[in-house]
Amino acid sequence: MNRLHQLKTWLGVAFSCAFITAAVYAASLVHLVAAEAKPETEAKSEKKTEKKAEKKTEKKKLSGADLYAIHCNRCHPERYATERTESQWKTIMVHMRVRANLPAEQAKAVMKYLQEDAGK
Repeated sequence: MNRLHQLKTWLGVAFSCAFITAAVYAASLVHLVAAEAKPETEAKSEKKTEKKAEKKTEKKKLSGADLYAIHCNRCHPERYATERTESQWKTIMVHMRVRANLPAEQAKAVMKYLQEDAGK
């Protein structure tokens, strides 16, 4: 009698696990089918949104003067480009790029701006 009770318990657990597994499989299958049947208009709108985001990042490219005003004013008053020579600005930018944590591209733009208007 004890073995029969154990067998019934084991079968109940096995059927429960099988039912739960089948339910999870069916739910995931429904989800996959719904994802594949995405309407074309929704896909097109997503592509347009991505293109707009790319254009915005391209348009927001800051000039050397803008980057200089943004980054250098964080720690000290803005200096005029004519206050230093080209070589002095180069030396200063080597040190300040590290301190201000500027990416190379931005540092080059700031350097170009400062050297264009540098004093003699």
